Amino acid sequence: MKNKTKHIIKTIEPGSIAEELELEPGDELLRVNGEIIEDVFDYHFQTNDTYLELTIRKKDGEEWDLEIEKEYDEEIGITFENEFMDQYRSCSNNCIFCFIDQMPPGMRPTLYFKDDDSRLSFLQGNYITLTNMSDHDIDRIIRYHLAPINISFQTTNPELRCKMLHNRFAGNIFPKVQRLYEAGIEMNGQIVLCKGYNDGAELERSISDLSKYLPHLKSVSVVPVGLSKYRDGLAPLEPFTREDAKEVLATIHKWQKKLYEQWGLHFIHAGDEWYLLAGEPIPEEENYDGYIQLENGVGMLRLLEDEVAEELSKREGDDRHRHVTIATGKAAAPSLKKHMQKIREKYPNVQAEVVTIINYFFGESITVSGLITGKDLMEQLEGRDLGDCLLLPCNMLRSGKNVFLDDVTVEEVEERLKTPVQIIDEPGSDLVKAVVEENQETIHRRRIMYEQADCSNCGPAERG
Repeated sequence: MKNKTKHIIKTIEPGSIAEELELEPGDELLRVNGEIIEDVFDYHFQTNDTYLELTIRKKDGEEWDLEIEKEYDEEIGITFENEFMDQYRSCSNNCIFCFIDQMPPGMRPTLYFKDDDSRLSFLQGNYITLTNMSDHDIDRIIRYHLAPINISFQTTNPELRCKMLHNRFAGNIFPKVQRLYEAGIEMNGQIVLCKGYNDGAELERSISDLSKYLPHLKSVSVVPVGLSKYRDGLAPLEPFTREDAKEVLATIHKWQKKLYEQWGLHFIHAGDEWYLLAGEPIPEEENYDGYIQLENGVGMLRLLEDEVAEELSKREGDDRHRHVTIATGKAAAPSLKKHMQKIREKYPNVQAEVVTIINYFFGESITVSGLITGKDLMEQLEGRDLGDCLLLPCNMLRSGKNVFLDDVTVEEVEERLKTPVQIIDEPGSDLVKAVVEENQETIHRRRIMYEQADCSNCGPAERG
């Protein structure tokens, strides 16, 4: 097999094995132990052992064969120009729920890249459809025992899956899932629920079918489709109603009870949005099986509430004065307002106003804070008394940068609003500290993660 991507060395760690061997930036790794390296997984697997052979092509074209004896798992000390050591695989589907197809024109090109690369599932937790995975890919997962793999199922009805993903091969993934199951590979699943497609009886079928992969399939989340205002020419999809949400939760709770009695796992989990839409209370911590699906918006509100309560329990409170504003999306605003009330019970002179930002950029039905743009922030906050500081959740920012989805920078927001901006990290303790501690350093924290606009595998995707 020939790899199309050249593995060019970018840096050599001082004092490393690579430096001792006189490797240099610009040299090319050709083979490890006689095998061509496909990607970063091959590289780490092949270089873990105590003895290995490297074939290197120097910048002048000369090839070196090097023998290395080292400790098991000891790093050689090389980084590559392409950290992934291969090209990213784009999505071969045209899902009816894909958020990228609902993006407005004129945004940065990386936001329109549809990824469906199984390797990013292990590296960054992305959910993948398995539709472009070959038997070779499955073989490597089993060989290296890579886990967990996160799978976007949507439905277990093959015909319906082909329709929803608009891919005639999309219904053929279950032999692959069976192979992963038989090999003991840990999996997590996701269902992006679309009204009139995979809800109702189809959701019942999917949960029943997927539960047969327990215990290696640890969890499956059910999240509502995100619908922006840019859907001209796309499949007609309707938003879920309050009654719809109640029915979804009733189905999930029924299966949770049944499966917990059998497996000690709740297995099937509802995204927080269902509880907000239905007007039902968020479940207690023990219902989330250790927050397996946290990055999918499952249990985030419960975890935040518990972390805020824990941080406040450690504090005596006082009469300090502080005035801050917190801007967030419609979904999280009610919860944040409750947290601010709890904070004021211990700090009565702390004024923390929660402002709900309406998403005019993508459409008012988009309520998550992670899709709020700098433009909407500035236009809706301008002219307000924001106090000492404007607090923003970290998921508003682009991966690895201090800019929003529309390329507005944090500094531009500060200048326009004439107020310092502090980005709050995810833990509830950070929220409490940001609200009450006047001398907190104003840091523009940045998410170093794979950017996704919604919970589906087809959200805006960037790699810093």
